[in-house]
Amino acid sequence: MGADVHEGGKGEGHRAGSGGSGSGVDQEFLALERELTVLLRRARASSGEMVREVHPDLESSAYGLLVRLEERGRQRATELAAYIGVGKATMSRQLRALEELGLVAREPDPADGRAWLVHLTEVGRERFGRVRDARRARYVRELASWDRDEVAELARLLHRLNRGVERG
Repeated sequence: MGADVHEGGKGEGHRAGSGGSGSGVDQEFLALERELTVLLRRARASSGEMVREVHPDLESSAYGLLVRLEERGRQRATELAAYIGVGKATMSRQLRALEELGLVAREPDPADGRAWLVHLTEVGRERFGRVRDARRARYVRELASWDRDEVAELARLLHRLNRGVERG
């Protein structure tokens, strides 16, 4: 990305505030925006397909809940809502839908009898695992020509980006 941006002698003279074609925005950031837009559009389309494979009636937005429950195990609804960034009412509606589909279940929190813990059911774990395995196999196929260090670097940089976004 950087080599393409700086070819043709633009280099440092094409930075923010220099009046270049980027309207005061570094070309690197315009390229980043363009590539992230393409990636996110494709990811949304792919995610919708995978969600339907978990269950045909599953909402796309609920997939992130399944990911979190698979990675972290039992969670309170309030923890899930905070992680996903939605209100309690939205979280309650999504969890109710997942329960009706048989993908999650609730149980009393032994540490606080007033609270509930949400977890994947066996059916939820099996369906989610099958779809996640297929997604990982797709990544392996798509990145087969990449060096493992490049894949690790991409993961590291995306993690860094996600952490920055979380902090807002």
